[in-house]
Order: sequence, then C-alpha cells, then structure tokens
Amino acid sequence: MHKSSLFKIISFSIIGLATFSSCSKKSNNSNRAKEVIIYTYDSFTSEWGCGNTIKQSFEEKTGYTVTYVDCGDGVQVLSRAILEKKKPNADIILGLDNNISQRAIEQNILLPYKPKDADKIINPELKEQLCSDWSLTPFDYSHFSFVFDTKSSVPCPSSLQDLTNPVYSKKIILMDPRTSTPGLGFVAWTVAVYGQDVLDYWKALKPNILTMAPGWSTGYGLFKKGEAPLVISYTTSPASHVEYDNTDRYIAPVFEQGHTLQIEGAGILKNAPNIDGAKAFLDYLISKEAQNMLPLTQWMNPINPEAELPDSFKVAAPIPSKTISADAKVVEDYIPQIMAILEQ
Repeated sequence: MHKSSLFKIISFSIIGLATFSSCSKKSNNSNRAKEVIIYTYDSFTSEWGCGNTIKQSFEEKTGYTVTYVDCGDGVQVLSRAILEKKKPNADIILGLDNNISQRAIEQNILLPYKPKDADKIINPELKEQLCSDWSLTPFDYSHFSFVFDTKSSVPCPSSLQDLTNPVYSKKIILMDPRTSTPGLGFVAWTVAVYGQDVLDYWKALKPNILTMAPGWSTGYGLFKKGEAPLVISYTTSPASHVEYDNTDRYIAPVFEQGHTLQIEGAGILKNAPNIDGAKAFLDYLISKEAQNMLPLTQWMNPINPEAELPDSFKVAAPIPSKTISADAKVVEDYIPQIMAILEQ
C-alpha cells in the first residue's frame, strides 16, 4: 500500500462483481440432502479461523458435509444472498451483524428458526440487538476498538477525538463500510458519539487515514506488517497476540466515551435447498462444544456462557464499561456522505 496516497477505495460494484465471481457454486442435486452450503466471510474460513474446526466436528457428529463459500466480508456476504434471493444456492448466511441485520430482514431473505436450547443459552439482550425474532441466531460478540502498537512513535489515543490529532497523520487503517462490517461498525461508533456533527469529525479524521481496506483481513494484515500503528478491530484482538505471538505489544485502549458492540449472527435462507441441515448446523453452532472453539480462532466472545475463555482473554481483552449504539438506518444514510468526504 502506497503511503503517499490517502487510500485506494474500490467501488462497491467492482468489489461485488469480483466477489460474486470468486464464490463458486458447489451444489450437486444428488448430494444436496446431506450437504450444508454456508456463505460466510474470509477470516471465518481462513486456515487460522474457526470454520474448519467447526466443520470437522459438525460433520463427525451429524453425517452432514459442510461447504463454505468465502464471499469476502460481512456486507459482501449479504449482497451475495440478496442477489440470489429468488433461488438461493446456499442454506445458511453467516457473519451478518447488528449493523446490517435489519437490512437482511427487510430484504425478506431469511427463514426464522430458534435453535435448540437457544432460550437457555443466548442472552436475550444480545439477541434483541441483533434482531427481534429468530431470523438470525447470535453466535459471538465483541466491542469495536482500535488496536494500538505500543512500539510505535505515537502516543496511545484515549478517545475518538484524539485520533484527529495531526500526530496520527497517515497512521490509521480503516475498512470500507460498504463492504466490511468492522468498517460499518466504526461509522456507527462515530455516529453514536458525534451525532449530527459526525461529518465534521470525518473531515478532521481524513488526513490521518492511511488506507481504507475492503475487509478486516486485509486491513489487519497491513497493521501486522507495520504499515500503521492503529487499526480498527475489536477489544478481543490483542488476546491473539498474547496467545500466539507471546507479546503484549498490542493493546485495545478503552475510551471513556464508550464503544459500540458487534454481535455476529447466522441465519437460514428462505427456500434453501437443505433446511434440515441448516437447522442442525445452527443447533450445533451455539452448543458448548462449538462455542469453545471460538475464542482461540474467531477471537470474539462466545455467546454461550458455558464456553471457556482462555487466560489471554483475561489479560488482554478489556471489557468497556460503557456500550453505546446508533440507529442502523441513520448510519447507513451517512455512509455516502462520509465516502464523498474521503474521495474529495
């Protein structure tokens, strides 16, 4: 990524076209009754993500086979499902969060289903923030935050306002809110804090943005390569560096003004070819066994309270004392205006 330019924003239409063409359709009518096809995002299916371990365990327990289709990031996952809404190829859409869940419901692409023991497992407040019915099932959550490299030459920020300080010129990595749920989550965070003054905030922030990546994996990858000392991510992200890199170099500073929360969900697509298999997968996804796999692979908090958290979460995944939120429709309305500011 060239540091001399503010960022390279790939248009939504181009990203969508590239993503859709890379999502191969693997369904086979003769085997479809035992195959569960899941549209999801890149980090879930990566070699270090939780997708493969959940897939293997689920297949052993149920006899179903799971096929993941990587559609990029969460917003792109939703776009793919909407494109195919009349005749879905997949059974499950996984990775929609509370900032785009209403969009999915309005598109009428989901079949409500309450997984086995969901009332006993899932905190009703988290479930209500995701959706009012069971169109989507929560499976993990975390607060958005910046991850900061303490070995950098700049001070650790203590608020969103600090990030507009000239000391952070070209020092911040963000994600595109049109394609990325963390990118959208950051916009929601700024709207929650600044309200009607949010556009002024983005104007002040613009000089400090190094790049706006299309998704979390790309953006966080740039951060780990040392391209910038700050990246939008989650309060749980530094735990991964403690666990696998044996370092406390990276931290998630907690801001007194509060943090927005991401709740990730999975849902069954209407007219899905294998609804029975999809229900079985959602049942398994919130089970203690599956949820125990999430912290050390997904690096998010499990939705099941019986799941065990590793020690790295206890020392490097701070819990903000204040959770704030913004209306998803208001956030969506601001996105074109924010992108116009950044493209000027």
